[in-house]
Amino acid sequence: MRKIAIVGAGQSGTQLALGLLGSNYQVTLVSERSAAELRGGRVLSSQCMFETALQAERELGLNLWDEECPPVSGISFTVAEPGGSGRPQPGLIWRASLDGPGQSVDQRMKISAWLSLFTSRGGRLVHSTAGVAELEGLAASHDLVIIAAGTGTISRLFPRDESRSAYDRPQRSLALTYVTGMAPSPGGPQVSFNVAPGIGEYFSFPALTMSGPCDIMVFEGVPGGPMDYWGGVSAPEEHLAESRWILDRFFPWEADRCRDIRLTDDGGTLRGRVTPAVRHPVGFLPSGTPVLGIGDAVVLNDPITGQGSNTAAKAASFYLSSILAHGGAPFDAGWMAGTFESYWRGWARWVTDWTNSFLVPPAPHLAELAEAAGRLPGLAGVIANGFDDPRAFFPWWFDAAETKRLIASHAEAAAGTGGFDPRELRRALGQYATGVTVVTCLGPDGARSGMTANSFASVSLDPPLVLWCPAKSAPSTPAFTAATHFAVNVLGSAQHHLSRQFASPAEDKFAGAAVRPGASGAPLLEDTVASFECRTVAVHDAGDHLIMVGEVEGFDAPGGPPLVFHSGLYHLATRHPDV
Repeated sequence: MRKIAIVGAGQSGTQLALGLLGSNYQVTLVSERSAAELRGGRVLSSQCMFETALQAERELGLNLWDEECPPVSGISFTVAEPGGSGRPQPGLIWRASLDGPGQSVDQRMKISAWLSLFTSRGGRLVHSTAGVAELEGLAASHDLVIIAAGTGTISRLFPRDESRSAYDRPQRSLALTYVTGMAPSPGGPQVSFNVAPGIGEYFSFPALTMSGPCDIMVFEGVPGGPMDYWGGVSAPEEHLAESRWILDRFFPWEADRCRDIRLTDDGGTLRGRVTPAVRHPVGFLPSGTPVLGIGDAVVLNDPITGQGSNTAAKAASFYLSSILAHGGAPFDAGWMAGTFESYWRGWARWVTDWTNSFLVPPAPHLAELAEAAGRLPGLAGVIANGFDDPRAFFPWWFDAAETKRLIASHAEAAAGTGGFDPRELRRALGQYATGVTVVTCLGPDGARSGMTANSFASVSLDPPLVLWCPAKSAPSTPAFTAATHFAVNVLGSAQHHLSRQFASPAEDKFAGAAVRPGASGAPLLEDTVASFECRTVAVHDAGDHLIMVGEVEGFDAPGGPPLVFHSGLYHLATRHPDV
């Protein structure tokens, strides 16, 4: 049995440790604090987890609070503007529902419960502050050491990656306040995101803490500005008073909801500053042994978009998949770098670029986007649900022409569909469960292209025809229409990372994927449950998509459990008990 040590018991480290235990690994988890110390300490974060990250927890049986945690059902966005009386007033406002509810569980509760679960499942929990000497000991007795601690001396093992780090100093002064007694939001249980241009941001959302339901208040002040006002605050009640003062001065419509708030407990406050940074993922101990970083140890973003715990959960999922696929080979530095690159390309890069864009004054096309979202519910829904999967913001969030095209398409759809929301139609269509494929081709120039698709279908057995439907706007579509052949790779249940990888707008979607050339040259992915090599015989126009029909010239079907997609989420297929 292979042995893995994880240093740091936060979201990514503890989730990964529990995932490995469930896959027959021997795991040592090093935590500075015990479960009791965590529960009795200060709050750790402002976590608001969205559906995709929550699904990663559900897959490991870690969703212990679904019945008692209040849902986060939507996101609202409000921009302050000067009022006639001199007090700010809400200007631009929009709200949209989330496709799947979010959830926020106080990490003092979550991590302490997970630590107990870890030991009950047979994991070895060590309470220690690990330094370099302790890491050398772990490296000598384990096959792999993963560092999930983002602070302290061991974080220095991972040098800053200047090419991927946009900032060298904090961009916001941060404060958290956990409270009870907040009046419900008029829009329902939601993330209420408020912006005071040039001053800072304030958002709040419902959560669950040790004493029951609560609300978390998050303050993000521009350094040196009037919201950067926490330096002289020390006592909990002073922190609460400062929270009220900021709301009264800059967000009075939110202050009205907070007349009767009180702290959840004396540990329900947190203040600080974060320098966003991306670090090189492989560190080397004095002995030359490589160690792998995960979570905040290597990718640390400002909390302004609420992505911290979401990104940590996704990191744990990516790393778990990479470890399980690695088999018995050594965990060398090359594998470590490849594991991080898969996570970076598949998830963290998009989160980082999008989050950093909130820390600067918005470009004119983003102001136009926010205004349009106020009158186009479908567009507001796209923005709100991008918080669940930030890859959806690319490329249009950063491209003025693409933003205008997106606004125009939603305006046209709203005018031409009898008034119903295109997102609702998409949600209804999502009730039809499908398999998941990656369709690939070799372009006339010899370049490989690939994209994730669930539109694959059988058309005819004589002759053997299949079809799939790429979007006209997809960057890879011209390569497919120019190619003579394509290959359909039907993914297995363990290949959800490939689905995400080929759905992301990366420069090289094939990086790190095991691939072999097919008879026509179209790339075939390894370990799929089936693959079909096809000659393109027809391309039909179909609204905003194309219908590509191919004649099957060869196929392979090793079989196995397939990856299933339903209602916006990945699922596993199991035999019905009545069949």
